[in-house]
Amino acid sequence: MSTLRLAFAGTPDFAARHLDALIHSPHDLQAVLTQPDRPAGRGKKDRASPVKVLAETHDLPLLQPASLRDPEAVAEIQELNLDALIVVAYGLILPQSVLDLPRCGCLNVHGSLLPRWRGAAPIQRAIEAGDAESGVTIMLMDAGLDTGPMLAKGLCPITAHTSSADLYEELATIGPSLLLEVLDDLPALLSAATVQEDDEACYAAKISKDEALIDWTQPAAVVARRIRAFNPAPGCYSFLDGQRVKVWAAQSATSPSTVPPGTILKSSEHGIAVRCGDGAVILERLQMAGSKAMDARDLLRGHGALFAAGNHFSAEAPA
Repeated sequence: MSTLRLAFAGTPDFAARHLDALIHSPHDLQAVLTQPDRPAGRGKKDRASPVKVLAETHDLPLLQPASLRDPEAVAEIQELNLDALIVVAYGLILPQSVLDLPRCGCLNVHGSLLPRWRGAAPIQRAIEAGDAESGVTIMLMDAGLDTGPMLAKGLCPITAHTSSADLYEELATIGPSLLLEVLDDLPALLSAATVQEDDEACYAAKISKDEALIDWTQPAAVVARRIRAFNPAPGCYSFLDGQRVKVWAAQSATSPSTVPPGTILKSSEHGIAVRCGDGAVILERLQMAGSKAMDARDLLRGHGALFAAGNHFSAEAPA
């Protein structure tokens, strides 16, 4: 294996996991790119990204351009004389002028099995759609949105209990080791890259907060998948007796009941059964406003009357 001159571009924790693998690899890391510090938290103070924190911990040269269309930023990358630029959840568009700079191109680690889910939220959309598996794809970037030829894939199953938080952790484990395998055999993999079939692609649109409001008229399987897909963010919710209730875990079940959707059928230590458009969901972990998330059996000790059979969840807050 030859040592490669690399730069890394990424921003969130998922990207930092991959950067850490590169730091501890034999490759020559020339610089790290990450987005400019952004206001965060209650105080809205500028906060460094997880990638920046890790880069500074290891005294790596750091670049934080607001845009890669800036000629000065392009010139800085050109001076690095790179074999490859590794891109993981960076958040900035790479123009052709940057894509053309590294000798072996720009490699992207994408959290789905391309071409199935392209776009901003492949982890959540895979669970929401009921996919049986997900994974990581490493591809050679081109000017399109996640459209480049594929070099390698790592697979993992999606079960009836998998949340986005669970899948995120799985992919954050698969991705770094797969990336190192690709770099170990990069010339051969580039020559055998697989072109994506565009007609098999779906767009994984960014999750909006409006989507998190539970629609109880949907089939139970759809409601349960969305609850798992939107855990940890933005978190599905509904209203019960004027109170906002977040739901963090649920399973679908059959139900012969014909009461209106949103009606509580039964509450027990095993969960809170709620009628849907088809079947029912068993709410297993919930959170009241101003409180922490807890299992249904613990929540019922203090709120048993609120979740009594016959009470009805609403899709809207009281006027």
